[in-house]
Amino acid sequence: MAYDESNIFAKILRGEIPCEKVYEDEYALAFPDIRPLAPVHLLVIPKGPYVSLDDLTANASAEFIGGFFRAVGEVARKVGVVENGYRILANNGADAHQEVMHFHVHIFAGRQLGGMLKKA
Repeated sequence: MAYDESNIFAKILRGEIPCEKVYEDEYALAFPDIRPLAPVHLLVIPKGPYVSLDDLTANASAEFIGGFFRAVGEVARKVGVVENGYRILANNGADAHQEVMHFHVHIFAGRQLGGMLKKA
């Protein structure tokens, strides 16, 4: 799938749509989800045109991939969720219900999160 430069995260990265920045470095930008599903629900997006984890790991440099995932950990530490625990989630593709075709990681925390998946 080709990257769509008009997706909302691309617009946020270009500064066309404002966000409440929680963290930013050369690899990633983190901000609250506009439809939170937990008391803490942040999005961490890479600063590059990557559609999915597959796209990121196939096309980004090892330095970029490492920097991005270090940023995810840094965000968790910055917002103080490490001690009690948190969940990271990345939906990839239609079956996983990926809504924005720009790779992103959700960080959920602030309460008991329950089981991973509902039984089919």
